[in-house]
Amino acid sequence: MQQSLVSSPNRRRLRWLALFLLAIAVAVGGWYFAKQPKHANQDKADRVEVTLGDLEENVTAQGKLEPKEYVDVGAQVTGQLQKIYVKIGDNVEAGQLLAQIDPRIYAARVAADEANIKNLQAQLAGQQAQVVFAQQQYDRNRELLKSQGVSVQDFQNSEFTLKNAKATAESLQAQIEQVQSTLNGDKTNLGFTKIFASMDGTMVDQKAREGQTLNANQTTPTILQLAKLDTMTVRAQVAEADVMRLRSDMPVYFTTLGSGERRWQGTVRQILPTPEVINNVVLYNVLVDVDNRDRQLMTGMSTQMFFVLGKAEQVPLIPVNALGPRQRKEDQGNGHAYQVKVLTEQGPQDKVVQIGLRTRRFAQVLDGLAVGDKLQINAGMDDKAKNRKNNQGYPGAGVPRL
Repeated sequence: MQQSLVSSPNRRRLRWLALFLLAIAVAVGGWYFAKQPKHANQDKADRVEVTLGDLEENVTAQGKLEPKEYVDVGAQVTGQLQKIYVKIGDNVEAGQLLAQIDPRIYAARVAADEANIKNLQAQLAGQQAQVVFAQQQYDRNRELLKSQGVSVQDFQNSEFTLKNAKATAESLQAQIEQVQSTLNGDKTNLGFTKIFASMDGTMVDQKAREGQTLNANQTTPTILQLAKLDTMTVRAQVAEADVMRLRSDMPVYFTTLGSGERRWQGTVRQILPTPEVINNVVLYNVLVDVDNRDRQLMTGMSTQMFFVLGKAEQVPLIPVNALGPRQRKEDQGNGHAYQVKVLTEQGPQDKVVQIGLRTRRFAQVLDGLAVGDKLQINAGMDDKAKNRKNNQGYPGAGVPRL
């Protein structure tokens, strides 16, 4: 009991001593930080510098690759597909035999038409002999009628016989022409049973198989597809907010999944005027041609497109979060006037500068600042820049090489 009473005051003294030492540590720490320059770290974080670098302003979009020139090879006649002479991936030349449809029905029709024509020609030959005989009778009766050697009725009968013989001959000639027209059509259909390549290219797809019956009465059945793969076309879908900034012959580059650092270069060939509406989003198709003689690009590949609106190398750059409000001052050249805060020995000073190209992160300084000048970040613009960076669709778009 006596030991417990002695130790209790000691514990209280130790507690007070610990509190005293903690208070001294807090006071020393406060004094240390108070001696540091005010807002040093904050000023450093809110300060940017004008630097040299490369800048590229562009519009990005997604696209799909397709051959620039291709043709769907179909059947113009109905029948069984007997033979396909090429395989997918084979290179073919214009006029090369690609496939064969069973020709027997069409060959039989041609043979029947030819036999019908021979029959009509034989009838025409006999009728033409009748015309000659009737003409001779008519001529003889006409001479005899002058001397009343024949009656008028006999002369009229010979005249009727001649006209009737000529009419019959003309009818047979018309029938021959009709059958000849049918023969030409049947010969054409017989020729359609052999399907030839209409252009040089590569067989990229096969829609029908050997032994399949093709019905060409309602729609043209597709057998295979030929394409020229030396030049590919990217069909890029550009949002309506950006399409008005594009133009024909504008330089473009794109990347594909798995292409690594490789970029393919091209130019805008055409901006199609009719849009596609997907989930209430209006998208315009922009066609870009690209050389593909190395055959690295394939149909259906996805692409990330970069339409180059402008680019500059080794120019003064500032982050966009250093830009203040845009000024109403008239634009000079291609630039736009913005207000910035320049850090000087006297403190931040407002200044109007001319800005040229601009991306989500950086802006080109045309006039008003020099390399090495220090600027104060605009807090509101900093938040907007962060949001744009977080919402950016493709990593690295518009990032200058510093």
